[in-house]
Amino acid sequence: MKIKNIISFAILSILLSGLVSCNDFLDREPLDKLIPDNFFSSEGDLAAYTINAYAFTSVQPGEYGISVFRFDNGTDNQAGPTGSNIWLPGEKKVAASGGAWEFSKIRAANYFFDNVLPKYNAGKISGNQENIKHYIGEMYVIRAYAYFDKLQSLGDFPIITTTLPDDENVLIEASKRQPRNKVARFILDDLSKAIDFLSEVAPGGKNRISKNVAHLLRARVALYEATWEKYHKGTALVPGGPGWPGNTADLQGFNIDSEIDYFLTEAMKDAKIVGDKMVNNLTVNTAAREGMDNKLNSLNPYYTMFCDVDMDKYDEVLMWRQFARGQVTHNIQMELCRNGGSSGWTRGMVESFLMENGLPIYALGSGYKGDNQGVNSTLEGRDSRIVIFTKKDGDINYYEDDGTPNIYTKPLILNSAETRAVTGYTVKKGKHYSSLMATIHHEGITGSIVFRGTEAMLIYMEASYEKKKEIDETADKYWRALRRRAHVDENYQKTIDATEMLQEAKGDWGAYSHGQLIDPTLYNIRRERRNELCGEGFRWADITRWRSLDQIHNYQIEGFHFWNTPYENAYVDDKGNNLIVVDPVKGNMSPKEESEYLRPYQIIKVNNLFYNGYNFIEAHYLEPIAQSNFRQTSSDKSDLTKSVIYQNPGWPLVAGQGAK
Repeated sequence: MKIKNIISFAILSILLSGLVSCNDFLDREPLDKLIPDNFFSSEGDLAAYTINAYAFTSVQPGEYGISVFRFDNGTDNQAGPTGSNIWLPGEKKVAASGGAWEFSKIRAANYFFDNVLPKYNAGKISGNQENIKHYIGEMYVIRAYAYFDKLQSLGDFPIITTTLPDDENVLIEASKRQPRNKVARFILDDLSKAIDFLSEVAPGGKNRISKNVAHLLRARVALYEATWEKYHKGTALVPGGPGWPGNTADLQGFNIDSEIDYFLTEAMKDAKIVGDKMVNNLTVNTAAREGMDNKLNSLNPYYTMFCDVDMDKYDEVLMWRQFARGQVTHNIQMELCRNGGSSGWTRGMVESFLMENGLPIYALGSGYKGDNQGVNSTLEGRDSRIVIFTKKDGDINYYEDDGTPNIYTKPLILNSAETRAVTGYTVKKGKHYSSLMATIHHEGITGSIVFRGTEAMLIYMEASYEKKKEIDETADKYWRALRRRAHVDENYQKTIDATEMLQEAKGDWGAYSHGQLIDPTLYNIRRERRNELCGEGFRWADITRWRSLDQIHNYQIEGFHFWNTPYENAYVDDKGNNLIVVDPVKGNMSPKEESEYLRPYQIIKVNNLFYNGYNFIEAHYLEPIAQSNFRQTSSDKSDLTKSVIYQNPGWPLVAGQGAK
């Protein structure tokens, strides 16, 4: 069964290859010419079609780099070798075509429902009826996931539940955007349907969608929309806000405060279902410095949960992608094991982690030793999560074939962009210790977590506090369990009392919402989420839904303490010559006069748009819609303003122009 699932995940693409090649709503092949007439008649047909439609975030077959463990690059958590144009007002442009406004995944799901539901209701699909029912549930999750992607990227979006005829008038009418709260409610409704159909344990085990996955995703969507509407209230980015470009006729009966409350309630409900199953079954964290011994046995299950070949054993893992040597492999361990992976934790994120005693590093009596004696000293006595998931001087990269450890001596800050430890704080999360995977191409078989149940606990904590402004009994239990697992004093009130928001705001954008500092309790809930989910690709969604970017002006990303530390003289050639060069044209280190901390975007000054830091404008909270979509949906193809769809606030209609 396992091998069958692996193969399905990787290569069952022929059936739908014609469905995903289209970039927009109007340009496509008729589906009935791609799918055989007698398809959707058996359990196997449904199983193959649904798994081929899986498009969840995970490590991809054949992939190099550090994959999902760098997806927080471009935020206050991680940094890549170059910045993103999201931080350069005017540099991010409206595209001529393509972008997020496309319907291939949604259309494939709708085609499934149009063909499967009538047959299912008539009892005309052969095979195990529970499995058939389960696969229908999977497709509801798949459509919900596709719509959630649109919600995050574009906000308001058309709601389409059936395949449409090749009729331009029909297609144009269907293109009209619906307010984002309706889109979010539609997603929740799909997930409710999914829950009714899905089995507790999927036919393919944890390599396929389960009922718990649907509950978790439902909680994620509900929290996202609740907090987006709360913190963007009073702007053009929510329905009915000043300057909102939508049709007010679509807002009949709409009350944003009622919507926020509804979504928070739903988030709590679904999160608790999963969270209660997780809280007493969290993966054990031994806090061992190394995750594996030289026989590749786990020394710390919490560490190996993110890099194991077989993730079925972890209750916390609800769904994961499996790889197998000789069948489906990747190459991410070559980067995680051997170099910096073109990423690095930021100073801000590292400093957000508490001491073991539950105090922030700046608090009186915290015991923090400072960061001027290297990474090891910086992390001594800290929350175990940052300790075990950061490469430290003297750590083991991997074990050679004879069991000898290959040692990481110091941060690889002078490497080429592809392998650089960009900030000096090197990502270790997801790293295995196998020499085979580390050194030989296409031998990587570590699994990839798709959904992790611990997220539900974090969702409940945040949603319940946003709704009730108190830590209820369930949130208390969850929070203490997470801190206990992290080897941090369980008394979160101790942390709250010692929290100074101006100090936290220096390195944590989540300290703000709409340009204002939040209260210390909410901040520490956000801190817990940041620390637990670091390197798992959640940060951009979090800081946008919290509206935590309004205050970003000339913000400098920093890494480890370099100048006036032992590192200053640690980078030498075989003749003892210092390799550090400070030069605005050809340098490899940011100048001391700017900061004693490594600033990856202040190394080169010439032709560097990021030299003066990150800057943000409100329009960048959402993606623009490409110009071609306005022409295709316009009653007058020469006049983009006659389109039935509208551009996101702040963005022009014309390709090649940036937001204002």
